[in-house]
Amino acid sequence: TTTFTASQGLLLMLPDLFKIAGELTPFCLHVAARTVATHALSIFGDHSDVMAARSTGLGLLASGSAQEAHDLAAVAHAATLAGRVPVLHFFDGFRTSHEITRVDPLDDDALRALVPLETVQAHRARALDPDRPVVRGTSQNPDVYFQSREAVEPYYQGFVKVVDDTLARLAALTGRRYRLFDYAGHPEAERVVLLMGSGAECAHETVEHLAARGERVGVVKVRLFRPFSVAHLVAALPRSVRALTVLDRTKEPGASADPLHQEVLAGLAEAVDAGLLDAMPRVYGGRYGLASKEFTPAMVKAVLDNMAAPSPRRRFTVGIRDDVSGSSLDVDPDFDLEPDDVTRALFFGLGADGTVSANKASIKIIGEETPRYVQGHFEYDSRKSGSTTVSHLRFGPRPIRSTYRVQRAQFVAVHDPEFLERRDVFAAAMPGATVLLNTPVAPEAVWDTLPAEAQAQLASRGCRLYVIDGYGVAARAGLGRRINTVMQACFFALSGVLPEAEAMQHLRRAVEDTWGRRGEEVIRRNVEALEAARAALFAVPVPPSATTERRRPPAVPAHAPDFVQRVTRLILEGHGDDLPVSAFPPDGTWPVGTSKYEKRALARDIPIWQPDLCVQCNFCSMICPHAAIQSRVFDPAALVGAPEGFRSVPESFETALDGLRYTVQVAPEDCTGCGLCVAVCPAKDRLKPRRKALV
Repeated sequence: TTTFTASQGLLLMLPDLFKIAGELTPFCLHVAARTVATHALSIFGDHSDVMAARSTGLGLLASGSAQEAHDLAAVAHAATLAGRVPVLHFFDGFRTSHEITRVDPLDDDALRALVPLETVQAHRARALDPDRPVVRGTSQNPDVYFQSREAVEPYYQGFVKVVDDTLARLAALTGRRYRLFDYAGHPEAERVVLLMGSGAECAHETVEHLAARGERVGVVKVRLFRPFSVAHLVAALPRSVRALTVLDRTKEPGASADPLHQEVLAGLAEAVDAGLLDAMPRVYGGRYGLASKEFTPAMVKAVLDNMAAPSPRRRFTVGIRDDVSGSSLDVDPDFDLEPDDVTRALFFGLGADGTVSANKASIKIIGEETPRYVQGHFEYDSRKSGSTTVSHLRFGPRPIRSTYRVQRAQFVAVHDPEFLERRDVFAAAMPGATVLLNTPVAPEAVWDTLPAEAQAQLASRGCRLYVIDGYGVAARAGLGRRINTVMQACFFALSGVLPEAEAMQHLRRAVEDTWGRRGEEVIRRNVEALEAARAALFAVPVPPSATTERRRPPAVPAHAPDFVQRVTRLILEGHGDDLPVSAFPPDGTWPVGTSKYEKRALARDIPIWQPDLCVQCNFCSMICPHAAIQSRVFDPAALVGAPEGFRSVPESFETALDGLRYTVQVAPEDCTGCGLCVAVCPAKDRLKPRRKALV
């Protein structure tokens, strides 16, 4: 049996997992490891959920990449059938689970060879059956429970070999060799970092870079965390190791060390005592990457450098600025190791505008039609539709281990012009980068609409600027607000990843594959948008320096409260990573009323009130999910000095309010353009039924 879960869903399964393991039932649970809610809810990835399940008796098998997740899923199934220990196979939520990349799939013949039929038959033979009656789920008293519990121990002692043998069979079938603990780096490394999950891929990339330059550093990737095999850990460590840092992607408050760190400390002490290891290396412990916090090569280097310091920190955090407990390591922000032959692209979009879908399609085209390796990682906002999405794309000649955001991009696309007014979208643009902007402004007027900060960045870096009215092209083709097809065509036209004519052929085929089930008309509209996109794409000359003094408006007004100025403002500007620990209340308590300072201005169309048709039912105000429509009654005297064009009518619904005026007002910056208010409005023009009190 198999199932899938994460986060709180996994914790709700714990009693059943204890039961499954206690009865030695082969079972495989795949987990996209994610944060468990503590002081706040977070939907993003770390290991706090799977570490909370480590006492259940399930084997814990970790994957660090999409290819590993594919392969080890099969290994987990084969091993649990052979060894009767249920397996929790996990990989990092979002970072691995949502990545788009190239994998070599196992075919059915390989799966059949990996999972012997006799193990399946043995599993089925243990099913409860009236023809072979047994009792399971008994109740036991203190006189026998302990002994019965210990009877399971040989299965756990033997399960390490079962998993190792299964990995060896996978290698024989595919040529891909995974080990319980895999080492990479200098053959005589003195400083080694040990971790599991996607962070191990970043560490692998970093130590290869440093070892090639003569540094004696390495990384141990943990795959089988439970049962923990000390012998295999010792065999993986180079004999030259002097210092070892164990990194955990979870926090256990009050513990002497976090889970993986504890396991390694106890294992190495046992190895020294048993004579498996000559001497105990210095062991340090760090915490990283909670709730998908970035883990970069610069952070790996900081961890390695800490071991070489005169007075290393024995316990630390990396990736944040801890000015409360002083636990954080300093990180060099300029350390970068991505080679120039890897094409890197950034796309800023709005949830549900098609940006992510377009980028996924582009990656698949390049990954399937060229020999290049590809990677797509997507940053989502937990508020989903209408919120910011950032797509990170890489294309290169070698397998890509860069499990972190694109930090320097040759191509930057901004799919909504509002981003220019709210955040620094060009921070990662490399010198000479190609910049694509979706805007309804005419090409000859675009430069003058950019804030001074954006102009200065484009000019100083010698960027090439291109613009398109993507919404206009999509609307004329009958696609509404879905600009994915339009922007995808622009990406291939400008990036040079594929010859343009060849790219257009692949795009047309992708349109047919994606939308074929929706009918010929939908295909025709998308193809029309593809063909129109190139003609609507214009180059904009970039002057040698900024030509405007208009700066990006502040994210929050000057009169906003202190907490909003110090914390909310930086989050809205996309600089939340820069906030120190001291900025946050320790118990997660948050001031009320901060959301009113977040003006997202998402809507392309907003409702306009038609007073002559309004029946004053207030349905629009009640149904608005964002409270962006307010209906009010007020004293007519308040109209003195009202702006020209301000609309109001006599209140006519409630007799107790006779003599007052009534108005319906829409807050454009809060409206998301969902259209629910227009749909629910019951008041129609009898002569023009399509005209309502809200249009």
